Amino acid sequence: MDIRQIANLAEISGGYDAVFCDVWGVLHNGVRSWPAAWKALAAAREAGKAVVLITNAPRPAGPVSEQLASLGVPDEAYDDIVTSGDVTRALISEGARLVFHIGPDRDTSLYDGLDVELVEEREASAVVCTGLFDDNTETPADYGELLQRLRARNLPFICANPDIVVERGDRLIYCAGALAKDYGLMGGRTLIAGKPHAPIYREAMARAAKVLGREVGRDRVLAIGDGLTTDVKGAMDYGIDLLFISDGIHAREYGTPGNPDPEKLAAHLDGFGAHPVATMKNLA
Repeated sequence: MDIRQIANLAEISGGYDAVFCDVWGVLHNGVRSWPAAWKALAAAREAGKAVVLITNAPRPAGPVSEQLASLGVPDEAYDDIVTSGDVTRALISEGARLVFHIGPDRDTSLYDGLDVELVEEREASAVVCTGLFDDNTETPADYGELLQRLRARNLPFICANPDIVVERGDRLIYCAGALAKDYGLMGGRTLIAGKPHAPIYREAMARAAKVLGREVGRDRVLAIGDGLTTDVKGAMDYGIDLLFISDGIHAREYGTPGNPDPEKLAAHLDGFGAHPVATMKNLA
């Protein structure tokens, strides 16, 4: 499979009305941002495109915007943000009121304004997972016994961040999706609204239409991302085009960071059934 490789977003963005861009792995790595990436998005906005950031962050858009600003990504780089946390709030509000939270305290803004009570494990009627309690030191293996107890009670498991891993600097850290995967393998019921699932894309489409003042066809939307099971699968399932960023979480699977092997990259994408309209090492 021949894949078009481009040097800058402007080479292909002219055919689209809206851009849905991933955040972690494309705009930043949790430690620093990449100016060329946000400048490319700002240029797309100046050209009349609606730029919506679409991220599996388990927090609402406000805290994500604050994090972006702290990393040097200015407001002019995007029109709106849709997070997995935003669309997960609907799942939480539709479920049981007594919730056991798995994840760091910094994610509890997810529940602001919702009619739920955070309780201890033994009192819960549902589980909401935003991540590991301490993703610097823990792995999914540390949660085996806890997940077995929750599964024994058949509690629904709402996953606020479908990512399995993300890069933090030069390290890969585990996310809520890793625990949801393990819970599902135990036969537990998992509920997920973030990428690659449709709710987050439907919301992004609505936000883009609001920016442009008109409806947007799926054939006029370009997604940008680096994750196969989230960004790539999400775009494929929703029927929108994809620009694949190769120097992301999968970089070591088809070369070394910053130096992908074109043949291995093509085989990697083809093996997943993915056919992006183009690839770039990094967004620019």
